[in-house]
Amino acid sequence: MSSPELWDSRYREAAHEPQACAVLQQHPSHLPQQGLALDLACGRGGNALWLARRGLTVHAWDYSEAGIRHLRADAERHRLAIQAEVRDVVLKPPEPDQYDLLVVSHFLDRSLMPALLAAVRPGGLLYYQTFLVGHPGPGARNPDFLLRPGELPEYCADWEILHSLEQDGQAQLIARR
Repeated sequence: MSSPELWDSRYREAAHEPQACAVLQQHPSHLPQQGLALDLACGRGGNALWLARRGLTVHAWDYSEAGIRHLRADAERHRLAIQAEVRDVVLKPPEPDQYDLLVVSHFLDRSLMPALLAAVRPGGLLYYQTFLVGHPGPGARNPDFLLRPGELPEYCADWEILHSLEQDGQAQLIARR
């Protein structure tokens, strides 16, 4: 597993404002008009910024201090209310039934999946996007942190699947609890 220092160095060097993940940008019609969202393992917070601009109350967690520092600065500059927190989500996952929307992009820890699914309130949404085993381009290479084909929808087998796609080495899922 990578360390906070590795991510801190990556986020310190990033010069551009972060962007929301593709699954959010491509499928905004499913999003609630209001409610509490969590951008889990948020990095520099592209998803959090995008969601806050749409009127959601946003929490954003990452274990990189540099990533959270950048997110707080961007949120302040754009006058967006985002509660950004340095937090190791593996050691301290979200509590059950807390969020109307949970967004996870380019992060996978299978041991957390039950807690992540439980964190979404009944009727709430999960937007998930991450790399598949064998994906081209930059990103994780350790199979422990890469999805197998068809794996992501299996976690939400008893949820309403609104969107599921595996393409170009990435998996996307939108599901309603």
